[in-house]
Amino acid sequence: MTDSANTYSDTVVRQFSIMTIVWGIVGMLAGVWIAAQLIWPVLNFDVPWLSYGRLRPLHTNAVIFAFGGSALFATSYYVVQRTCHQRLFLPWLASFTFWGWQLVIVLAAITLPLGLTQGKEYAELEWPIDLLIAVVWVSYAVVFFGTLGTRRVQHIYVANWFYAAFIITVAILHIVNSLAVPVTLGKSYSLYSGTVDAMVQWWYGHNAVGFFLTAGFLGIMYYFVPKQANRPIYSYRLSVVHFWALISIYMWAGPHHLHYTTLPDWAQSLGMVFSLMLLAPSWGGMINGIMTLSGAWHKLRTDPILKFMIVSLSFYGMSTFEGPMMSIRTVNALSHYTDWTIGHVHSGALGWVAMISVGAIYSLIPRIYGRERMYSTRLIDFHFWTTTIGIVLYIASMWIAGVMQGLMWRAVNDDGTLTYSFVESLEATYPFYSVRLVGGVLVLGGMFVMAYNVWKTVEMGRSIKPVPVLEPARG
Repeated sequence: MTDSANTYSDTVVRQFSIMTIVWGIVGMLAGVWIAAQLIWPVLNFDVPWLSYGRLRPLHTNAVIFAFGGSALFATSYYVVQRTCHQRLFLPWLASFTFWGWQLVIVLAAITLPLGLTQGKEYAELEWPIDLLIAVVWVSYAVVFFGTLGTRRVQHIYVANWFYAAFIITVAILHIVNSLAVPVTLGKSYSLYSGTVDAMVQWWYGHNAVGFFLTAGFLGIMYYFVPKQANRPIYSYRLSVVHFWALISIYMWAGPHHLHYTTLPDWAQSLGMVFSLMLLAPSWGGMINGIMTLSGAWHKLRTDPILKFMIVSLSFYGMSTFEGPMMSIRTVNALSHYTDWTIGHVHSGALGWVAMISVGAIYSLIPRIYGRERMYSTRLIDFHFWTTTIGIVLYIASMWIAGVMQGLMWRAVNDDGTLTYSFVESLEATYPFYSVRLVGGVLVLGGMFVMAYNVWKTVEMGRSIKPVPVLEPARG
């Protein structure tokens, strides 16, 4: 269907919302598969493109950029229209961003298993795809900022500030980190080398976490939590302080990934200090979101969508405490290269990003398809509990395994020789890999439940009517 000039441009929102669920299943299925490979290596079937080393970047790209990216596109396009009382600027360009982003994802799904990669964490894709990403992202910026610029209300709601920071910063990060010299269509070499290459990569890598996986999803939180709770945000002033503090500090935290490397000590220390400072704005945002329910806690008993959102904020608080703690050099000496890092990453990626995204999509689907509610509240509740239990099993097993690994690797005998071999530490980790697999299967199963619930909601029989653009308040 075509959106008319006086109605919101929701076709692209519907497209991205559905693909959020599709790519969530694909990305998490890849994650479950490689988790199983760590227990049963024969699951690669001696096929190179099914090996762990090739499927692992496919998993991370699918979950972060396909699932998470689609959620950000869908929600930002929805939020900017409703808060600006204006339809999307250049709807045809918004449509291009949808098809362009899907093409990026498909090309990633083809090239990564084939081993065509730059070998950079979260930036593995080769230069032709990087160029396409840049074109799509600049188009996204034009649509978003064009809508802001033509808004029919004076105020810019705080969610749009977070979306705006995320869009601008990700563009800069992607373009600078992806500068490379092409050799063939499928191979290029980074413009940087040695320690400088590592520094630029983790300036990008940690800020991909900071802006793609934090600032963008905080935009989701600041709109959908108050909307679902039917209450104003707890403190609008705190939300503004949260925004400026977060974007000012986050940019400098990347060097904590390079402790005990050839990076100069002053740069490592700078990254550690800024990481510790991040605790304050991060917890300020978490408190602001959770306290929005102050006086309405009873809604958690009957609204599983709110459960997703509030529990996601709890995971956000937990992972943003854990991250600064792990950036301290002495803690990092124990945690680095262990599965503790994997537990930390997934407490943020599954607990925060996935749960706030799922909650937002559940909130969004009835609105953009003209339904009164989701098909089954009971299924949403079931999804909530499978996901929550799955995440707890996952991260708890990885925390325990990681601390155990770190202690085993540093244990020495009286004569200075290592107490345990690496193989012994790996053998001790196997039971925890099994628990992690169970947790992953539960989370993946919840996504299939969500897909069924959304499918039944969309099919409930009523036609989709365009939503008229809301007139701004007078006076």
